[in-house]
Amino acid sequence: MFNKFFIFIFISILSIFYQNHSHSKSTSFYNFNSKDFSNYFSGIVAFENRSNLEALKFFNLSKALLDEHDPYLKRYITTLILENDISKAINVVKNNFEQNNTDFFEAHLLLILDSLKKKNFDQANIYSKSASNFLINDRFNEVILETLRQYIFVFRENRIPKNKENLGNLSIINETFQRCYLDDQKTQSLFLNLINKTEADYTRYQFFYLNYLVEKNKFEEAKQNISMINYINSTLLLSQGKNWIENENFKKFKSVFSCKNHNHVVSEFLFLISNLYSSQDNYEKSNFYLNLSNFLNPKFIYNLSLVAENFYLNKEYKKANKILKKFKKEDIFYFWYKIKKEAQIIAQQKSKKESLDYITSEFNKIKFQNNKMIFDIANFYKNFEDYDTAIDYYSKVIKDFNDESTIKSDLLYRRGGSYERKGDYINSDKDLLESLNINPDDAYVLNYLAYSWLERNYRIDEAIKMLEIAYAKRSDDPYIIDSIGWAYYLIDNFLEAEIYLKRAVELMPDDPIVNDHYGDILWKLDRKIQARYFWKNVLQMEDVEKELIEKINNKLLRGLKNS
Repeated sequence: MFNKFFIFIFISILSIFYQNHSHSKSTSFYNFNSKDFSNYFSGIVAFENRSNLEALKFFNLSKALLDEHDPYLKRYITTLILENDISKAINVVKNNFEQNNTDFFEAHLLLILDSLKKKNFDQANIYSKSASNFLINDRFNEVILETLRQYIFVFRENRIPKNKENLGNLSIINETFQRCYLDDQKTQSLFLNLINKTEADYTRYQFFYLNYLVEKNKFEEAKQNISMINYINSTLLLSQGKNWIENENFKKFKSVFSCKNHNHVVSEFLFLISNLYSSQDNYEKSNFYLNLSNFLNPKFIYNLSLVAENFYLNKEYKKANKILKKFKKEDIFYFWYKIKKEAQIIAQQKSKKESLDYITSEFNKIKFQNNKMIFDIANFYKNFEDYDTAIDYYSKVIKDFNDESTIKSDLLYRRGGSYERKGDYINSDKDLLESLNINPDDAYVLNYLAYSWLERNYRIDEAIKMLEIAYAKRSDDPYIIDSIGWAYYLIDNFLEAEIYLKRAVELMPDDPIVNDHYGDILWKLDRKIQARYFWKNVLQMEDVEKELIEKINNKLLRGLKNS
């Protein structure tokens, strides 16, 4: 990382001193001393290492550069937003706006949002027009700006724009909220159309549909709607909404979101953008838009769960814990989420035992433990390899579902997997086969059971047929690709096996089992140098089971035949 940083420093300095300052819109860099540069580049180091508070200190010290050059100002603004100091970021942009060093999209975005928050729709419209000059072929920014323009039009004109760019499913989401804002009679049908779409997961919008029903005082309709929602397979937000309605806490809905509030509507759109960035593993951009979303609707703290997730995935556990403290007992599902995430952090920083002790202690303090919480605690024990306790908890939940429930099918799959991991193959096969009896087309259950049989050299032909069905349904899943490749290996079809295992390694280069399997096949194909390479690769990986390490060391010493 430091090598990359110093290359960046070198290129930056070259660009500074070889810049033709007669064509630059900014004052010459020769006006600044070495201390300015030192502070700025120290800020960059802190910025790259995600130490935003440290970065702010250095950026503030290099104020002369920040006042004159938009690349520096852009980094400073980004750091302020990541530290959730939106008001200061807006003031910095405003103070520098006349100096022509705010020629970047994010500066104009801030001015648009500031105008919207102040209900100055005309000024927001002006800034949206100037922002188009700084899109620089960035499709995400184009979509953000086009959507904001459409919302601004609705807020100014109190009607839906006729000529607007088609943004696919995003347009459907936008129009639903726009019509809700206008209290249009089509709102309910649009919400129903949205939440019943099958090509993607739109369950988040069930919460906003419930919010709409509550806002229209359609309480009985809201109660009927939640009767079809089960906590176990619902999203965190929807579970919390269901809980509010069950307890007739309708005021809670109105206190955190209203589609008649223009700030709330735009806040939800910015959360969507944040989610898109998070799905691409761009956690910094995700947090950038999450903080902007929170700026427009600070009451909707539930979006902060994504901030906590982003920090957790970046191993910024202190920041994650700080966010988690915002979730209180009154919102039981978010409070339970807080406990689970804290337990995961303890596992990363201390040990699995301390993590389990913590979540078990907190779980036992909860007065009304519903099936979702029992299900989650079972998953915790299973992931931490305490299979007996996991089985006990899964069994408590399974009894509440009938034999046709897809949720029961999933629970049987999880309990069956726990039995398999502890070597109880009779009960494992019983659960997995019962799961398939409920849902015969579940590719993951087919794969799990078939792979278990392959490992035991049991019913090989039937296992291969099951894997072929699973592969036909999930041909891009690396675990299923690995399984079917291993099946061909076991029947000595090494050429066919190599095709699948090579693809599995490409999809999961850091998986020890897949690398081990691929090494075995290469050895059988007399490509022994390559085989040893993949076996050695496993020994460099984290969290490899001791049994596998011993097997691979044996292969490296004696070859596959004697391992």
